[in-house]
Amino acid sequence: MELGLYAIIAVAVIVAVAAFSKKLGVAAPIILVVVGVGLSYLPGVPDIEVPHEIILDGLLPPILYAAAISVPVMDFRRNLGSIASLSVVLVIVTAFATGFLLYTLLPDLNFAAAVALGAIISPPDAVAATSVGRRLGLPPRLLTLLEGEGLVNDATALVLLRSAVAAAAGGLASPWEGVADFFYAVIVAVLIGLVAGGVTVWVRAKLTDPVLDTALSIAVPFVAFVPAEYLGASGVLAVVVAGLYTGHASPRHFSPQSRISDRINWRTIQFLLENGVFLLIGLEIRTLIDHVDPTVLGVGQSIMIGLLATLALIVIRYLWVGPMVFSLGRREMRAEKRTYHALLALYYYRTHPVATKREARIRNRLERDYERRRADLDQQRNERIDWRGGVVLGWSGMRGVVTLAAAQSLPEDTPYRPQLILIAFTVAVVSIVLQGGTLPWLIRLLGIRGIDDHEDRKELAQLLETISNAGLEALDEHVGERGDEPDPDVVERARQTSFIRTEAAWERAGRRTRDEMPHTLFRELRLTIVAAEREKLLEVRATGSYPSRILAEAQALLDLEETRLQRRPGGGAH
Repeated sequence: MELGLYAIIAVAVIVAVAAFSKKLGVAAPIILVVVGVGLSYLPGVPDIEVPHEIILDGLLPPILYAAAISVPVMDFRRNLGSIASLSVVLVIVTAFATGFLLYTLLPDLNFAAAVALGAIISPPDAVAATSVGRRLGLPPRLLTLLEGEGLVNDATALVLLRSAVAAAAGGLASPWEGVADFFYAVIVAVLIGLVAGGVTVWVRAKLTDPVLDTALSIAVPFVAFVPAEYLGASGVLAVVVAGLYTGHASPRHFSPQSRISDRINWRTIQFLLENGVFLLIGLEIRTLIDHVDPTVLGVGQSIMIGLLATLALIVIRYLWVGPMVFSLGRREMRAEKRTYHALLALYYYRTHPVATKREARIRNRLERDYERRRADLDQQRNERIDWRGGVVLGWSGMRGVVTLAAAQSLPEDTPYRPQLILIAFTVAVVSIVLQGGTLPWLIRLLGIRGIDDHEDRKELAQLLETISNAGLEALDEHVGERGDEPDPDVVERARQTSFIRTEAAWERAGRRTRDEMPHTLFRELRLTIVAAEREKLLEVRATGSYPSRILAEAQALLDLEETRLQRRPGGGAH
């Protein structure tokens, strides 16, 4: 009974804070942490200490899956090197550097246990950063880096934490055993994530009942997480891989109703779980302080060490981000050379007639490769990250969900355990409030310009025009294949619907282009057009010719139209 009451109060607080934060201009996670701290000291509020298994095993998989299915694989691939640098290499460097700092400050703490705490505080949680960034219009590439880092770094930190705890307990014979364990956890997790994603996508594509499809969708994170953890791999990485695969495969394999339902359901789940965890961070502060033994290390000293660790994390991140941003320019130069070489490889086949099927396949492959490389290069140029973006990227390293749960997973016999948990929570709270609270001011101060809405409207109109042409060609073929002669008025009506949609998009972009059959036939013709438009959209997506946000908007328009067309006039499913 009490648990249900607390859940109702928590949801009410989360919804109220989320609504209030939009008017205040502050990210909801920041306010929730402060509200949680205030609520924890109210009279009558019980001690709150949530077992770490609930967060790590119950809440973290759906949170990461909800984020992963919305990250375009194309953007993830284009920025894979930078994401790996931030989410893998930087996490490891940060864990050992801050671990060494804690090792020197706490005399009874061995180095392996210190590295374990370093692994706990090393992965940033990009929830607050991306929520602030979207509201203020951060450039899409910066948002992709933050989202990609937040997805993968949790797996790196948790695997490193497991190895460090084993080393502290004498469970590792040598450092190489820890390295082997790390690579095993990553490789097996990727394989399990791909299998889980592939199998669940195949099964969901066969389902016609939306209730069953939704139920299986909610189970997917745990379908990937549980086997990976059972085999000693990284469950969270398996969840991320499954989510990326599902999000990429959904336009081809799922019905539009399933995609619309997934977007709504997972945005709601993500909203409640992410904000609920930030509220928990604040609520648990009082309980953590009460558990600290002042005869070993006082609360004030623990908080001071946490502040020092926070400063070290900021410095280390900037020392890493600076050279990384500088290297992006050199990567662009290398991309130019690779694109030029791809064009040279294609030149022969463009200037000589194709004689065999083998040569035709080679030419098609080279054409696709060149188009993809050219599109990647164009996006790198259009979304170049300069020193101002590097400043924002460095300041966006707030800690959160994993730090909260992983700190409480330290073994009970770890020296300074209550103090180490308080240190980790201090890092999380200070980074969320200080860095997250000042990030909007920093973005405005630097004058960073994000998405150009007018250019986006123009690109959407261009994309709709491209896919509409493919749809109209398919309409002509469909009409030609029919045994009867359909009423030309209905055919023209189906044709004009594409024109109207495209012209409406051009009007929103600021440019104007041109100032009785059964409903079943019209739906048949329009569905033929929409199906061809979807195939063209997937083809365009494969080359990466348009930004992922534009592709997603066009996909949503097709989903809405197809959903409408697949219903009978009375409202039933077609």
